[in-house]
Amino acid sequence: MKIIRAAQALLPDGWAFDVSVGVGEDGRLASVERAPVGERAAEASAVGVGSAGGPDETYEVQRVDVLLPAPANAHSHAFQRAMAGLAERRGPDPSDSFWTWRRLMYRFLDRLGPDEIEAIAAFVQMEMLEAGYACNVEFHYLHHQVGGARYEDLAELSGRIVAAAATSGIGLTLLPVHYEYGGLDRRALAGGQRRFGTDIDTFAQLLEGAGEALGHLPPDARLGVAPHSLRAIDAAHLPALLGLAPQAPFHMHLAEQSAEVDEVQEALGARPVEWLLDNADVDQRWCLIHCTQMLAHETLALARSGAVAGLCPITESSLGDGIFDGASFLGAGGRIAIGSDSNVRIALVEELRTLEYSQRLRDRSRAALATADRSTGRRLFDAVLAGGAQAAGRGAGGIEVGSPADLLALDTDRVDLDGRTGDTLLDSLVFAGDDAMVSDVWAAGRHLVSGGRHRARESIVANYRAAMRGLQAAL
Repeated sequence: MKIIRAAQALLPDGWAFDVSVGVGEDGRLASVERAPVGERAAEASAVGVGSAGGPDETYEVQRVDVLLPAPANAHSHAFQRAMAGLAERRGPDPSDSFWTWRRLMYRFLDRLGPDEIEAIAAFVQMEMLEAGYACNVEFHYLHHQVGGARYEDLAELSGRIVAAAATSGIGLTLLPVHYEYGGLDRRALAGGQRRFGTDIDTFAQLLEGAGEALGHLPPDARLGVAPHSLRAIDAAHLPALLGLAPQAPFHMHLAEQSAEVDEVQEALGARPVEWLLDNADVDQRWCLIHCTQMLAHETLALARSGAVAGLCPITESSLGDGIFDGASFLGAGGRIAIGSDSNVRIALVEELRTLEYSQRLRDRSRAALATADRSTGRRLFDAVLAGGAQAAGRGAGGIEVGSPADLLALDTDRVDLDGRTGDTLLDSLVFAGDDAMVSDVWAAGRHLVSGGRHRARESIVANYRAAMRGLQAAL
């Protein structure tokens, strides 16, 4: 048994002080007590002897200032991290956009082999952990060799994402992506897209191989299914895709760009959100990514479905996607999760701040997502905890017995947290702080970040630097 003693902690029913949390060998929370475990535990700073399982049982004790549940990063394309800072010049096209950025990304793919992909993924996962995320939901569509030839092991690159998670220790929900066409006219994949391509049978084989690879990770790892988007698949295959893993998370990009909405409407006779809600049984399994191009009636209908809206505010800002209507969606009982998507900047606190500020700018308001009983920071944090846990297929997303021990601790020696408690502390974290305030992170009980640094930072960074040599000229 590991014991974490917190001066204050955010529990499912609110803030509590002098909390003791027990982490079992299975990586789940075995106990949550609002009083000291015992006199000797209260005095210990590192190791105590106590009564978690009997009078002679030895257990570790760690003291922290503030203990919070750690959310899942609900949407990531790991390899794109290596592009950060390399796509900020305007090309010959006077109207630079998501689509011109995408062409650059496809060119970049021609430089990436399995070793580079694994090194980049481990670095991304390390950064996620240091930012306070406990889980990486990897929307993984890079399957084949340059030019589209298959690896001898069809799931080779899924295996490299798994190997990266074994190095970083992060909780992993792996979402192999089905990507069949270059558009709704069913044109063949071309250029860098050929590395993504699967037909429905190939995808089923790839999914099976990815599941086998996940068997090398601890039991909190999860497998899900991800049709890329309505643009990239045969929509008639949705029932078959849902049936490949009937209880697993099911993620898809939806309504990110206005050009995408126009293409879907022309081909399918309805806007993406309208079409999907009318033609599929969208429920709690689903996580729909971005949804930045929705009309008011679509926002309310999606909120009522029980699906999670997977939001990536930093990437959506970077690519000019648009602004998700968080005020209306949350007001209608909708569920949200946060992801880092392109990984141009992996920063949990900044994602939350960017989401709130986008609502303020659009509506010319303040505290747009606050409610009468919850401050802005608290409402945002509660929402992404619950939505992220649902999207990752990972459990309750809170500090309660039986939940995965996905935890983060804050360092209140930081000037902007000094003397702050409760919801005011979360507001200070989101609006005055940054991820440097994160001191410790546990993923399913694995203590991976201490003093703000990942336990394997030096080797992971060294491997990333080596992988980046030769990639810089790709753009």
